Amino acid sequence: QVHLQESGPGLVEPGQTISLTCTVSGASIATGFDYWAWLRQPPGKDLEWMGVVSYSGSTYYSPSLKHRIFIARDTPKNQLTLQVVSVIPEDTAVYYCARSKTLILGVTTKNSYDYWGQGTQVTVSA
Repeated sequence: QVHLQESGPGLVEPGQTISLTCTVSGASIATGFDYWAWLRQPPGKDLEWMGVVSYSGSTYYSPSLKHRIFIARDTPKNQLTLQVVSVIPEDTAVYYCARSKTLILGVTTKNSYDYWGQGTQVTVSA
């Protein structure tokens, strides 16, 4: 059974850089031919696709976010990380990591991913 667990800073102030972690168990982020995505859902809004990292380490980003986010892997820990720089209140959202078996860009349909984490709330407020 594959399990994804996000963790993050919770409450942050505008202008900070935040780092979120997705810890994966039951699958290898490096040896399986899988793709690991970050998505988020602001309050009252739809899911937003942020970016994805492949099993080989290739990354793809949302054009609207690519200047402010960075996705990386820590393969010894089997973790994914998401950094968001210069956060603003509009970055307030529940952040999710999810797995897909093929490379899909910009897709937010839940059944396009076979595993999801529970999500972690990030609130940007002064």
